[in-house]
Amino acid sequence: MGDYSHDSLGMKLEMGGDLLRRQFDPTAHDLDANFRLTRFADLKGRGCKVPQDVLNKLVGSLQQDYTSHDDQFMHMTIPRIGIGLDCSVTPLRHGGLCLVQTTDFFYPIVDDPYMMGKIACANVLSDLYAMGVIECDNMLMLLAVSTKMTEKERDVVIPLIMRGFKDSALEAGTSVTGGQSVVNPWCTIGGVASTVCNPNDYIVPDNAVVGDVLVLTKPLGTQVAVNAHQWLEQPERWNRIKLVVSEEDVRKAYHRAMDSMARLNRTASRLMHKYNAHGATDITGFGLLGHAQTLASHQKNEVSFVIHNLPVIAKMAAVAKACGNMFQLLQGHSAETSGGLLICLPREQAAAYCKDIEKQEGYQAWIIGIVEKGNRTARIIDKPRVIEVPAKE
Repeated sequence: MGDYSHDSLGMKLEMGGDLLRRQFDPTAHDLDANFRLTRFADLKGRGCKVPQDVLNKLVGSLQQDYTSHDDQFMHMTIPRIGIGLDCSVTPLRHGGLCLVQTTDFFYPIVDDPYMMGKIACANVLSDLYAMGVIECDNMLMLLAVSTKMTEKERDVVIPLIMRGFKDSALEAGTSVTGGQSVVNPWCTIGGVASTVCNPNDYIVPDNAVVGDVLVLTKPLGTQVAVNAHQWLEQPERWNRIKLVVSEEDVRKAYHRAMDSMARLNRTASRLMHKYNAHGATDITGFGLLGHAQTLASHQKNEVSFVIHNLPVIAKMAAVAKACGNMFQLLQGHSAETSGGLLICLPREQAAAYCKDIEKQEGYQAWIIGIVEKGNRTARIIDKPRVIEVPAKE
């Protein structure tokens, strides 16, 4: 299906309609009532992510390969940043500017195509926001159409995904000017986000000091919520959790998860500058602990992160517990998609940060841990405090 230009993409995205503002109903589009977008992500037991230890080895070899080329940048005052971090930061040859870039894509995790597009775009942008970059100059869309889709399914679902991606980009103050589309056994959606900026426009995530606190800007439990929602149609799995959660609870959690994943981390990123953040990362596929460990490992100072509190979408901690060790939510290993920012903030600034973001967005942020002297690792205490989000209906 090849490359597409801005003009052709715009033509494909010119879809109006109230249908975008309502929950996706397959029958409203003349699709089978049992159509589920998430079925086009069936990996037959294979994981969607390269294991973190394997990825770290691959990243290490890349880092070594690039070290020999760094001499060409020695005359520049901006360092090369990127391997193993959320974004790559490349010094440009002109005017002391740098190019900040990131890319990501994944499989459908919700059944609403429009929301899936919004989530995919928010997830791509989140890497920029994690480094304090609040302006995105351009986005590209990466899209794989499943070979298992019928022509009718493709013609309904793909434009909705693209429209959701585009609308999220517009909300972020940027635009989608091109990309790449292919056919593939599985449906995938993602993109590339790029910006040109000054060095003071981004926050290198390596300045945590002893006494800082850790703030999280979105609740955990998105993977648990989307899985529990799928299990409503799988009696053998639903029977495992129905004693701890009702169908209504699951549907509420699913919609909360969708709204959370589609919400941009842009305000959270902007406030990092106001409150003198010492570094951040976004919580995605490797879970809270995996990303906290990566962030800790990049610190200049000899520090470690200790996490005491876990904000979790309401009822999802109970669901995770009922599933045994399947999710490992309270151990910090449960994958998240388009999660919040984990930010190292000066202790005296953190409460004001949380108050400010709630005032601006209407959503809470939480102080979840501390930075102490250590050997650049992260851990969650044995019995962390679970904070139900929301605390009450």
